Amino acid sequence: MATVLVVDDEFLIRMNAVHLFEQAGYTVLEAANADAAIELLETRKDIEIVFSDVQMPGSMDGIRLLNVIRDRWPPVRVILTSGKALARDAELPQGARFILKPYNFEDVQAALAA
Repeated sequence: MATVLVVDDEFLIRMNAVHLFEQAGYTVLEAANADAAIELLETRKDIEIVFSDVQMPGSMDGIRLLNVIRDRWPPVRVILTSGKALARDAELPQGARFILKPYNFEDVQAALAA
C-alpha cells in the first residue's frame, strides 16, 4: 500500500486523518507544517500521496506547499483540505483534489479514487 504524508498544524485533526489512512491500509507519515513536510519529502522517496490542510503556520500555506510538490515531485498525488471552501479550482495545482472539513472516510476514499 502507498505511503501518505498528512500535513496539519492541529494535532487532533492530524491524528484523525492519520487514523483514517491507517484504517485504509496506508503507511502514514505526519508533519505539523509545510516546512517539515518538505524535509520528509526530501528524505523519503516512498511518499506517494500528500494530504494537507490549507491554513498552516510557517513559511507557506497548503496551496503553496502543493505547488512546490507539483514542481519538485510531480508523481506525488495531492489532496488539500480546509474548513473553508476554496474560491476557485484554479487555486489548486493540476491533478490536486479538495475535501471540505469536516471530512470522513468516504470523502477521503473518493478523493483517492478520483
